[in-house]
Amino acid sequence: MTFEDRNPFDDIYATHVMILGIGSTLFSDEGFGVRVIEKMERCYDFSEKVLIVDGGVLGVNLLGVISKPKHLIVVDAIRNKGKPGDIYRLEGGAIPERIRAKNSIHQVDFLEALTLCKALGHVPQTVIIGVEPQDIDTLATELTPAVQAQLDVVIELVLAELNRLGVSYNKKGPSEYVSCNSIPNNQD
Repeated sequence: MTFEDRNPFDDIYATHVMILGIGSTLFSDEGFGVRVIEKMERCYDFSEKVLIVDGGVLGVNLLGVISKPKHLIVVDAIRNKGKPGDIYRLEGGAIPERIRAKNSIHQVDFLEALTLCKALGHVPQTVIIGVEPQDIDTLATELTPAVQAQLDVVIELVLAELNRLGVSYNKKGPSEYVSCNSIPNNQD
């Protein structure tokens, strides 16, 4: 491979652990995965072995990104016929089975991208941590209360995955971030 053939993003995405938040922040709970990684970036510093990525609703277009890391931790809203706020952890064979329910367009495309990683010669060890959404249809940037209440719980689960993988992180001190708490809506 010559220098001209090399993708400049290969080195960026070829990390030990990628934390990928997916979903649309325009449709309430659909944006859960993105909201989790936004808060993690505000509240924690991660070692150079960790890359946090906002995958939005890129679905299959994430193929070049998710085919690079050794470990992939995905955070998303997952419809699984549970109660709003129920938390799920999927890995291995449970991933395609649960996501095949076509919960949302980006989940189907994401599953296809994960499957297509085989064609590129590398499928990352993947864990998906998700929450049962209450509302993914309403045009709103706020999470519903049941899902919002699980934000910190899911962050702790992601941090537990990092611990399991032996990856370091540190909570930022008060002077290093604006706030890890949501900004209250102005009721005026």
